Amino acid sequence: MSFYKTKRWLRKRSVILRRDEYMCRECRRYGKTTQANTVHHIYPLENYPQYRLTNDNLISLCGECHNKMHDRVTNALTKPGMEWKRRTHLKEPTI
Repeated sequence: MSFYKTKRWLRKRSVILRRDEYMCRECRRYGKTTQANTVHHIYPLENYPQYRLTNDNLISLCGECHNKMHDRVTNALTKPGMEWKRRTHLKEPTI
């Protein structure tokens, strides 16, 4: 089963959307009010599974802003995605 279909994720997604008042956090930074429909992992799930359900790693975004966070070909974080990563309180795990 995909992580995004689990009860834990669906509950967490609901909590984050409610926390962010169903508004896109990226748009809000620029004074816009856009409805959010996606919960984004600031530290990507594929690389940081330990942060998959961590509130500080999750933000509500509209579809347009979510597409700006990732290169859709390579799935790498873009400049806006890296800026959110830099601003979080999470730490880059050390190996």
